[in-house]
Amino acid sequence: MEQKTARLTILIDPGKKKALETLCAQQDLTPSQLVRRLIRDYLASHGVSFVPGGDEDAAANPTSGALGQG
Repeated sequence: MEQKTARLTILIDPGKKKALETLCAQQDLTPSQLVRRLIRDYLASHGVSFVPGGDEDAAANPTSGALGQG
């Protein structure tokens, strides 16, 4: 199954952006990978279920499944 992606645009201080890019490079990680991980962890810590790929019908039913790994 093809996974669709959505764009999330944020504004960040240029100095913090550069520091983030440098640290991510040192950890062989892209800023996008880090942000996706942070979002997954944040949702999990608040007990929010979601379905990778954006199946809103399944995500709207909190008993429908486990957290995604995307």
